[in-house]
Formats: sequence, structure tokens, C-alpha cells
Amino acid sequence: MSVTASEIASQPAVWLEAAGRAGELAVAAAGGRIAVIGCGTSYYVAMSIAALRESLGVGETDAFVASEAPLQRPYDHVIAISRSGTTTEVGRALRGCREGVPRTLVTAVAGSPLARDAEHVVVLGVADEASVVQTRFATAVVVLVRAALGEDVGPAARDAELALAADLPVAPGEHDHYVFLGSGWTVGLAFEAALKTREMAQAWSEAYVAMEYRHGPISVAGDHSAVWMLGEPPAGLVSDVARTGATVVHGMLDPLAQVVQAQRVALALAEMRGLDPDRPRNLTRSVVLEQ
Repeated sequence: MSVTASEIASQPAVWLEAAGRAGELAVAAAGGRIAVIGCGTSYYVAMSIAALRESLGVGETDAFVASEAPLQRPYDHVIAISRSGTTTEVGRALRGCREGVPRTLVTAVAGSPLARDAEHVVVLGVADEASVVQTRFATAVVVLVRAALGEDVGPAARDAELALAADLPVAPGEHDHYVFLGSGWTVGLAFEAALKTREMAQAWSEAYVAMEYRHGPISVAGDHSAVWMLGEPPAGLVSDVARTGATVVHGMLDPLAQVVQAQRVALALAEMRGLDPDRPRNLTRSVVLEQ
């Protein structure tokens, strides 16, 4: 079994441990205007966090790629996400915050360099990974925030167990084009699922806001495509996509558990293609730039 496979399988237990740490991220539910930043997977997690927080009316929340974050705006708090705690762009963004703005770092590594740039650090060591590809850290951070916002995440963890035990919703090798669609807080999850498909399996994958899919991207859908809708599909979209000949995937599991399914599909496709999912080409665990 690959390291990535083991880390994917560990997610239900990791999620429950992460939920138990929700009090450490009380700022997520404390009101006020917050910016959430990250790079790559962590940016997609930030997108989900921002949409979750706003959907509950807790406070205005923006998500930014760290290298483009306008943190001189009047935010009440900045939350940075970095699995390794070493990502160069995240450190630069934290140091460029407006003076006096509190900063929180969510990471998997205690004592990481970015901890010096934040007043508060939440360490999810149980979610750290040996694989280059992020799986359980990303989903554990979303669970942490959902729990901090008052949600009982037990049902999501149970759905993740079902996602691990069930047959794959898409057979690897039957498609060469993968599309992930989301709405609200699942938009970030869609982008993350597409990224996992590219990273692990080097496959053609895309992600869109579900209601935007008709506005151009659907033109390349066909019988070679698998179009996966995370969460409740918008009215009429399933039938519109089915008419292209694409395989439509959607289900009743928690959207985060559906991400687990997508991770399994990407892993299976990588293995079928003879690729090493633990060490994708051209990627490293963290992007650390010369200063």
C-alpha cells in the first residue's frame, strides 16, 4: 500500500481528532471580518472556509492566494493555512499584514518557521502527511472549521467511512476527462478534487462553480468525460450534462466524504498508469523560494 493510500484511509479517525480541537480555532466563529490565505490545496481549503463562514452569517470572509492577498485591507483577523509551515508566499503575506491585525497559523508541524509570523498557532499534527500530495490535512482543516462553527461532524466522518468502503463511483480508465463542480462551500472542494486528479494521476481535470458550467466549459464534455457534482446539483444541470454523453456522478454523502471518493479515484487511476502517487513529478512537499 502506498503512503498516500494509507493517509486517505485514515481520514475518518483524523477528522474526529481534528473536531476535538475546535476550541483552538474559536476565532472562526467569533464574528468580525476575516481573511483566509493559503497556496495550492491550502488556498482551496481557504475558499471552503470562507464560504462556510459567510453562509452561516458569522462574518465577512475572504479567501486569497497568499501571493496575491491584499492584507492591508481592514481585516479583524488573518488565518493562514500551511501544512508544512514553510511556504514562502504565506510567510511573506503574514509579514505584510496591516499593523496590529492578529494572525493565526493552521499547520501540521509544531515549531515551523511560519509560527514566528503568527500570534496563535493551531497544530494538527495528527493530520500531517509523509506523501507530497495533501489529502487528510486538507480535509481535517475543513472539519476543524466546521466543528468550530458549531457543526456536529460525526455524520461526515461516518460518511467518510462509507466512502472508503464502497465501490468507486467512477471506474479508473473509462474516462480521460474529469470535471468537478461545486456550489457555496463545495466550490473549494471541487477545485481540490480536480487538483488531486492532476497531481496523482496526471489526468485532464477541471473545476468550476456548478452554475457556471453551462457558460462555456460544457462544450468539451462528451462520452470521454466524468462530471462530478459535489453537494446538491442545481436544478436541471444533471440532465443538461447527461445529454452531452458524459457520465454524471453525484450522491448523498457529505461533500467532504465525496472528496475522499475523488481521492480514491485519483489514486486508482495513478496506480493503473504505473505512477507513484506519493511522489508526483515536478512537485515537492512545500514550495520554499530563495529569499
